[in-house]
Amino acid sequence: MHISLRMLWAYSVLFLGWLFSGLESQMILTQPSSMSASPGLTVNIPCRMNTGYTINSERARWLQQKPGGTPRFLYHYYTSTDQGRGTGVPERFSVSPDASQNLWNLVINGVEVEDEAVYYCASWDYKLTGYTMIDFNGELRQKPFACHIC
Repeated sequence: MHISLRMLWAYSVLFLGWLFSGLESQMILTQPSSMSASPGLTVNIPCRMNTGYTINSERARWLQQKPGGTPRFLYHYYTSTDQGRGTGVPERFSVSPDASQNLWNLVINGVEVEDEAVYYCASWDYKLTGYTMIDFNGELRQKPFACHIC
């Protein structure tokens, strides 16, 4: 069997296209690295999804790590009828989607000092790409937990 250089080039282009096809569409979630809060106010922590994905077809999970503690499951959101808090999570925590900005907001109504923590937003596979620290009185009391897959 004889393969011409033109055929070899065409097969190489097809192979490279297949090889790199999955690299351009990686999901990335971004959130602010820190926020300050005052007790009693409402805090919205945004988790924005990159272009190429839509929050309407993905599930968000939020984790909370209090100072000196380990991350715990806080909340999941898929649709208005498929969402929920983790065990023991107060009702002041909820998630509000904003499809126009392609983001979810973790909402803490009447934030309390005990809510000082690092908050992680994750997708289906718990691949964490960022975190948000909530602090009171302008003091950051902990460093974020390094977690790629929890």
